[in-house]
Amino acid sequence: MSAPKEVETGTDFTPKFDTHGLIPAIAQDAQNGQVLMVAYMNEQSLAETIATGNAIYYSRSRKKLWRKGEESGHVQKVQEILVDCDQDCLILKVTVDSGQCHVGYQSCFYRRLNQGTDNQLEFIAKPVYDPDAVYKK
Repeated sequence: MSAPKEVETGTDFTPKFDTHGLIPAIAQDAQNGQVLMVAYMNEQSLAETIATGNAIYYSRSRKKLWRKGEESGHVQKVQEILVDCDQDCLILKVTVDSGQCHVGYQSCFYRRLNQGTDNQLEFIAKPVYDPDAVYKK
């Protein structure tokens, strides 16, 4: 079932949140196109992101707003927000410094499925910072 025609072809931004009040948001490096992470936004985090220009997500595990970089200092400055055809997914094109993943990599996508296997991962990137030094718990 497709979205109403005005959602698909119109110019009104009417994001479609799921039954939990969330919409997936993919953070992509505005400079090189690298996918950095996938997170979720609620209405409040999306509104604050638009108002401030900084990426703000909703943490499903902590059940609260997650201001990217509030602990690590690795903020995401939003350059543009793209919305898919039925407005149920966003791409945030962001400018970043090094280290967007909480385990020390530039991207959360630092491993891939090893070709020829169905269950073995291989690293395709190297850490860019020490998370133990950044997240002092």
